[in-house]
Amino acid sequence: MSKLPQLLTIGEVAHRSGVAQTALRFYEQRGLIASTRTSGNQRRYERAVLRRLAFIRAAQRVGLSLEQVADALSTLPTDHAPTKADWTRLSRSWRDELDARIDGLQRLRDRLSGCIGCGCLSLRTCSLNNADDQMADYGPGSPLLTPSRDRG
Repeated sequence: MSKLPQLLTIGEVAHRSGVAQTALRFYEQRGLIASTRTSGNQRRYERAVLRRLAFIRAAQRVGLSLEQVADALSTLPTDHAPTKADWTRLSRSWRDELDARIDGLQRLRDRLSGCIGCGCLSLRTCSLNNADDQMADYGPGSPLLTPSRDRG
């Protein structure tokens, strides 16, 4: 049985991770992943980059920004694959934010169901109506849809 190569080409990483080569270059440009270069200036990636890419994709699926992902990845080792403890620590650090997002989505769902049913034809009974701009004190945006922990 042959030993797996330690370094992967950009095509191999793209195939294994399901991430387009253009996205790999973009992630590398942003410092989310790293590669080395051959004498012919071709990219080569450590096998551990596959776990980082899986993490990036999972974080994006739950709505985290690339800036948040980059901040998290900067706390991980770059010379070897992150451990289970590393991933557990990161997931714990995002729990409050994800809970707030869930709260916000539930608020949106619960309040919009009335609007969808009535088509917002009655502003007297609309739960999102902001009569006389009373919500201005809560700042910009839609405070009635903002998760409760973010509303001062």
